[in-house]
Amino acid sequence: MTRTVDAPVSVRRRKHVTEQAKAKAAVKTIDPTKVLQRVILPRDEDPLDVRPLYLDEPEHVHSHVSSRQAVTIPQSARVSFASYFNAFPAAYWRRWTIIDDVVLRISVRGAGRIDVYRSKPSGDIVHLEGTTVRSPKAWSEVTFKINLKPYEDGGWIWFDVFTDDSTLEIDQAAWTTEQDLPAQKVAIGMTTMRPVDAVIALRTLGEDPAVLDVVQKVFVADQGAVKVRDTEGFAEAAAVLGDRLEVIEQENLGGSGGFTRGLYEAIEHTDVDQIMLMDDDIRLEPDALLRSNAFARAAAQPVIVGSHMLNLQARSRLHSMGEVVDLGTCYWRAAPGALTDHDFGASSLRETEEMHTRIDSTYNGWWMCLFPREVVQRTGYPLPLFIKWDDAEYSLRALDRGYPTVSLPGSAVWHMPWTDKNDATDWQAYFHTRNRLILAALHSPYDVRKTLLKQGLKQSLVHLLSMEYSTVAIQQKALEDFLAGPAKLFDSLRTALPEIRELRKHFQDAQTLPSAREFPPPTFDMVRTEQMLTKPANKAKMAAEAGKAVLHNLRSPQPSTTARPQVNVPSANARWYLLGNLDSATVSHPDGSGVAFRKRDPKEFRALMKRAVANYRRLSAEWPRMQKMYRDALPELTSVESWRKIFEN
Repeated sequence: MTRTVDAPVSVRRRKHVTEQAKAKAAVKTIDPTKVLQRVILPRDEDPLDVRPLYLDEPEHVHSHVSSRQAVTIPQSARVSFASYFNAFPAAYWRRWTIIDDVVLRISVRGAGRIDVYRSKPSGDIVHLEGTTVRSPKAWSEVTFKINLKPYEDGGWIWFDVFTDDSTLEIDQAAWTTEQDLPAQKVAIGMTTMRPVDAVIALRTLGEDPAVLDVVQKVFVADQGAVKVRDTEGFAEAAAVLGDRLEVIEQENLGGSGGFTRGLYEAIEHTDVDQIMLMDDDIRLEPDALLRSNAFARAAAQPVIVGSHMLNLQARSRLHSMGEVVDLGTCYWRAAPGALTDHDFGASSLRETEEMHTRIDSTYNGWWMCLFPREVVQRTGYPLPLFIKWDDAEYSLRALDRGYPTVSLPGSAVWHMPWTDKNDATDWQAYFHTRNRLILAALHSPYDVRKTLLKQGLKQSLVHLLSMEYSTVAIQQKALEDFLAGPAKLFDSLRTALPEIRELRKHFQDAQTLPSAREFPPPTFDMVRTEQMLTKPANKAKMAAEAGKAVLHNLRSPQPSTTARPQVNVPSANARWYLLGNLDSATVSHPDGSGVAFRKRDPKEFRALMKRAVANYRRLSAEWPRMQKMYRDALPELTSVESWRKIFEN
């Protein structure tokens, strides 16, 4: 009789552990250049608000997240990875890259079922394939290979996990490719005036070893009065980043000067294949950098890879999905079909039909945007615009050279939405006005003179009726500076902001006060104020209300109605059809920074309106000449030699 001698328990356990480790490491050992998008989970420090961006869970189900890439699905549950960060945006990879098939690889342990689904451009859902998992003790790898041919116009791919009487653990999952992609390093260019935010972003970059593996350099253009090096937490961030980090202290040259410094240093002093620009005041999802890097490496032609903006104050909301510049009106707006301010906490990806059509953008904001080296070398550097419109102009210029911009779903940062800022009426109104005209002169193929004249006069009248005299004054300075030509654009990097601040000192509406409590209680009838807030119902009534408001603003106010505010107006209610019929008001700023006391001044109203009419008539008359002047100057304005003089002086 033959007897079987069992191995010692310790040996069996060691062998079992080793086999588990090998199985668990299966996804980890994938060639990093073949990983397109990792499946990721929230960080420990993230608020619960972000969870719907990573997991689509029924209300009564709560999966246990044990790390950024490990999660345990509880018993008797269905949990979907049809989420913003974990579904695979197949349409974008199909349209812009060489990837033919995507392979989903999941390292699992436990029992349950995994099913893979896709969506059509309409949002309809199709089951692709699935498998049962019965591996209660050992780790095993599950793979699914999906062809991307059906996704030209839209569609995502994701997987759902079902459990019965057992849990199912996932430790590492990724959307990968079997095709060979080149390894490419990234240099990051960040500009900062807010060192605390910059340090947070730097520390987040250092959290993930996979991110550090692709980041060769991090250039920080420090333009603030308080230096990044002197900020709490910098030493720890610098220790992790090591010799990757280079802080460059320079005078305040605005966003365009700071971002261009990052591009300049990366092109002139490194051999990186990609340069990523990012704001300092963001909260970073580190995997977004890896996804942008992978997308650019797989692109069929060089493309600018932009990231979406999530709302920093409402973390489950997608604020910007894609944007375009309308060259007929010369304004930016949401791309056709793009959702704005969508809350994934209220409506999941699978429930939101509009999310499934591919969106085409013409530019992406530089809160996070990646540029292949070739694109920068052939397109040149940004225009010296200080802030505003430099990102849009750059993408339009790159597009003229054959390099499109793709706003990539699943690659995103949290950022303060521009709707919560006051930049349309404060000092930034100068740069909005001047730089928009420069972009129009350079890139619009249309005769936009009538449009600019109509828009400009209407905008000036609205601000004047709202008692925003400082806004109109700096807009007119912007228009006059544009008409002076491009010769002083580089000088204006240093001079424009001080000049604007000095100009604004002379206008009471530009002064910020802590609160409306600085004044006595308002005297105006609140019921009448509420009635005046009703927007005119049609163009005829709007014209009549505007005429009435103009006549009111031409008459001298009574001293008693301007000595103290008649009403306190929230920023959301600061409309011309209310303010245009008042003599004074305190108006709060949308960012919560305080209030402005606005008082009606007929003399200022007449002078600024007369100036605006003269300037816009001149703009219309001289537009063809200005177009030629700016287009002729473009090569010099965007050359490395011109920017080198700025950085070295």
